[in-house]
Amino acid sequence: MFDLDLWREILQSINKNRTRAILSGFTVVFAIMLFTILFGIANGLENTFQKLFVRTAENAITFYTGTTSKPFKGYQIGRQIQMTNSDVDFIAREFRDDIEYISGTLRRNYNLSYKEKKGDFTVMGVSPDYQFLQKSEIIKGRFINYRDLESKDKFVAVGRLVESDLFGKESALGKYLELEGVAYKVVGVYSDDGGDSQERIVYAPYTTIQKLYTGDDKLLNIMVGYKPNLTVDQAFALVNNITLKLKNKYSVAPSDQRAVRAGDRILTAKKRLDNISFGLGILIPIIGFGTLIAGILGISNIMIFIVKERTKEIGIRKALGASPRSIVSIILLETILITTITGYIGLVIGVGILKSIGSSLERYFITDPSVNISIVFSATIVLIIAGAIAGFIPAKRASKIKPIVALRND
Repeated sequence: MFDLDLWREILQSINKNRTRAILSGFTVVFAIMLFTILFGIANGLENTFQKLFVRTAENAITFYTGTTSKPFKGYQIGRQIQMTNSDVDFIAREFRDDIEYISGTLRRNYNLSYKEKKGDFTVMGVSPDYQFLQKSEIIKGRFINYRDLESKDKFVAVGRLVESDLFGKESALGKYLELEGVAYKVVGVYSDDGGDSQERIVYAPYTTIQKLYTGDDKLLNIMVGYKPNLTVDQAFALVNNITLKLKNKYSVAPSDQRAVRAGDRILTAKKRLDNISFGLGILIPIIGFGTLIAGILGISNIMIFIVKERTKEIGIRKALGASPRSIVSIILLETILITTITGYIGLVIGVGILKSIGSSLERYFITDPSVNISIVFSATIVLIIAGAIAGFIPAKRASKIKPIVALRND
């Protein structure tokens, strides 16, 4: 039952002993503030990792070709290397144990139309695996499948904004849009978290684009998704092996960085982030929990001092008829109230610091640092419990002292 007189007495005690209250609360404020900042930084690093892979799967690597920059096996500099459909089969066959997805790609801009509406859009020739490499989510129908690829069917999957721009309020599913005078059936509509540009792309089987527009089997590039169970170092080894195999196939010097290369920027960033995450994953919990322990020790020492300081007060209360239980209760409730309030203040200060320095931390791969309130709440509860235990033991001991002894205590 809520005792108004008890809480009034607690507030009066805090008000009369402000220095004592501030001293006991400062340790909690500092501990929770530092705890909040440290775990906010850890979350900011995780946000960077997630942001990096919004557009493309984190295990996706793209292989490109260009002109040779070094002579090799009698070939001169400047020879153009061109990937073809056979390279997709070659990579899939040679590295089948380490590859999860693979897709050849073509990319061109075309004028598309539906009834009276027209627009220029990017059309990409891809394979079914590209949906997972690009992290596209089908919201209507389906994506391109292997039957479409083999049959070179005139089917397309369009982005959500393509549907909006060309079909208005109509559903694009099952409708036919015209691409350079050729009708394509829309078999799916997808969404993509990569932004508007990603949702204004039309996907078709790359074999269909080759048959109708290029007249050959050439590809712009090949995208590979390695198996998620590979470590970053194993993924780097796989990328190097694929690159060397392609160079050997096209008689390119192993040291030639232009003729055949891998777009491993994401993998490099992942390696860097993994190293930072590993270091912070060890450092932050140690510092965070170390801070928490320091806070527990600090508030414990302060509570012992406070109880000792209030020995005469306890003696007076006992002389006036207060029970040992009521004496212990008032000290514990005062401790819990101070710890709760100052813990919240520490949380507010910590969150405020994270918000004020958040933008400046992006250069260190920390994006939008924030903290899970439940973690900080749990840390505050730990401090409250620690403070209560720290106050209970000396308070219980002091409540058993005879009033005359307590009044004589120096």
